[in-house]
Amino acid sequence: MNSELKVSLLTSAATHAFIALGGNLGDSRATVREAMQRLAAFSSPPLLRSSLWRSTPVDCPPGSPDFINAIVALTPLPHSTPESLLAELQALEREFGRRPKQVLNEARPLDLDLIAWGSEVRNTLTLTLPHPRAHLRRFVLQPLSELAPDLILPGQTHTVAELLASLRTEEVLERLPEPDA
Repeated sequence: MNSELKVSLLTSAATHAFIALGGNLGDSRATVREAMQRLAAFSSPPLLRSSLWRSTPVDCPPGSPDFINAIVALTPLPHSTPESLLAELQALEREFGRRPKQVLNEARPLDLDLIAWGSEVRNTLTLTLPHPRAHLRRFVLQPLSELAPDLILPGQTHTVAELLASLRTEEVLERLPEPDA
């Protein structure tokens, strides 16, 4: 799907949920691809997918392996809420082998973060929307800019593309080639 169509679909729909995917244990590329396929079950068509990106770890224990990251944009099913989607994401993480955290930002097979849900704002013990650090993370903004460069996250005044352009970080990202490219 070309980027003009992606942006057109995003601007024509009332609500989109943006989910960041990442992993750095096992075959992260395969895990993230499979998780993207599984996320289609939580969306009315179409599910939009960014490219896969390899990124250096941020705020992780020394020696942590690189991550594979991506973003999906989904149109939540009519019965869904941000809280119910978060519960589904956490269940999917566990299916892929995610264990309770022992160390902050430790290596993990799959990490799914609900970045934003339309213009919803939440600040509870279990959910903060938009994700509180999304605007500071190249590994979120770079793939998000593929799908929604003109998106303004709730609480921000700049678009995703503008946030990405002004970001100053040590993160290094590399877009991975498509499997059949």
